Amino acid sequence: MFGNNRNELRQVYLSCWQLKKNNLPMDPMQEVVATIVELHPEYHQLLENEDVVNQDYSAETGESNPFLHMSMHIALHEQISTDRPKGINDYYQKLCQIHGGPHDAEHQMMECLGEALWQAQRDQTVPDEAKYLDCLEKIAKIS
Repeated sequence: MFGNNRNELRQVYLSCWQLKKNNLPMDPMQEVVATIVELHPEYHQLLENEDVVNQDYSAETGESNPFLHMSMHIALHEQISTDRPKGINDYYQKLCQIHGGPHDAEHQMMECLGEALWQAQRDQTVPDEAKYLDCLEKIAKIS
């Protein structure tokens, strides 16, 4: 379902959202994507425009990339459902209690995920799971 082409990846979000809005059947992965989109009403209008797949987003200009944001939710869902790295589900459960639910807990966790991915990209390595879990532990304690 997912590929390496940015525009194709973005098109998945548009397609899943259209399926959801039209109450059409979806496979389990499409359901996950549509649910993530549904939780982000600020992106609904954006996903009505096919041109959005070509849009560039720049952190330097303060633009938030909605596709990156939703992709991080999906990555967290996968990590939590498989408890990989080992222990992430425990941190997630604790953060859900602290923040009143899954969506807000995931937003907190994204800080750590983003940092782990950035460091791995910078160092040209795989993400350091121990550092990632240490970050999650810190936010679970200070939240």
